[in-house]
Amino acid sequence: MASTETTPAKDAAGVEAGLDALETTATSRPTLRQTFTGKILPPVIALAVVLVVWTLLVPTVDDPSKLPSPAAVGDAFKDAWLKGELLGYIWTSVSRGLLGFLFALVIGTPLGLLVARVRFVRAAIGPVLSGLQSLPSVAWVPPAVIWLGLNNSMMYAVILLGAVPSIANGLVSGVDQVPPLFLRAGRTMGATGVKGIWHVVLPAALPGYVAGLKQGWAFSWRSLMAAEIIASFPDLGVGLGQLLENARTASDMAMVFEAIILILFVGIAIDLLIFSPLERWVLRSRGLLVKS
Repeated sequence: MASTETTPAKDAAGVEAGLDALETTATSRPTLRQTFTGKILPPVIALAVVLVVWTLLVPTVDDPSKLPSPAAVGDAFKDAWLKGELLGYIWTSVSRGLLGFLFALVIGTPLGLLVARVRFVRAAIGPVLSGLQSLPSVAWVPPAVIWLGLNNSMMYAVILLGAVPSIANGLVSGVDQVPPLFLRAGRTMGATGVKGIWHVVLPAALPGYVAGLKQGWAFSWRSLMAAEIIASFPDLGVGLGQLLENARTASDMAMVFEAIILILFVGIAIDLLIFSPLERWVLRSRGLLVKS
C-alpha cells in the first residue's frame, strides 16, 4: 500500500527533473566555437566561393568591360572612399529608407488592426491591400513624380505605397492566428476595447506582425531604389539608386557592381541588426527558439 502511494510522488519528481533538464539545455549559451562555426564561417566560405567563381569567369567573357574583375570593383570602392563619397551614398538612401519605413509603420499598424477587427472594413479594403502588395513598387514612381514633383516627398510617397500594404497584411495575418481562447480569457479579466488590443491581441499577433514588418522593410527598400533610379535630380542628392543609374549612364560596370554590392549590403545589415534580433526575441519569449 505504501509503495502505491509513493509512486505518484516519484513520478512527479522525475517529470520535474526532466523539465529542469530541458530548461537548462534551452537556456545554455552557445560557445565561441559554436558561434564561429555556425554563424561566421558559413557566410565567409560562401563569399570566398563567390569571389573565386567571379575571378574564374572574368577571362571567359568576350568583352572585359561587361564583367569587371573583383580588383576593379575594389578600386571603385577605394576611389569612392578616398573622395569621401562612399558613406554619403549609403547615408542618403538609408536615412530616406528608415524614415519612410517609420511613416509606413505608423500608418500600416492601425490600418491592419482596423482591417483585422472590423468586418466591413476587411470586406471593403482587404482585397485592395492584397492587390497593392502584389503591385510592383516601380509602378508608383511616375504618378508620384507627377503629383509631388522631384523631391523627397515623392520618395517617401513611393515608400509608403510599397510598404504600408505589407505591414497591414502582416498584422491582419497575425491577428487572424490569435487563438479565440486568448480573447475570451482577456475579456474575462477585463481586457476589452483598447486594453484588449494592447494587452492581448498585439502580443499574441507578434509573430505575424514581425513578419509583416520584415516584408514591409524589403518593399520600402526596393521602392526607394526604384524611385532613386528613375527620378534622378541634383537637388535630391546621390543615393545608391542614383549611383547605379549614373554608373549605367557612364557604362562603368565597376561602379555598377559597386552600387549593387552596397544595396545588397544595406539590406543584409538592416536584417541582421534589426529584424533578426526582433524575430529571435519574439520566438524566445514564446519558448520557440531552439538552440542546437
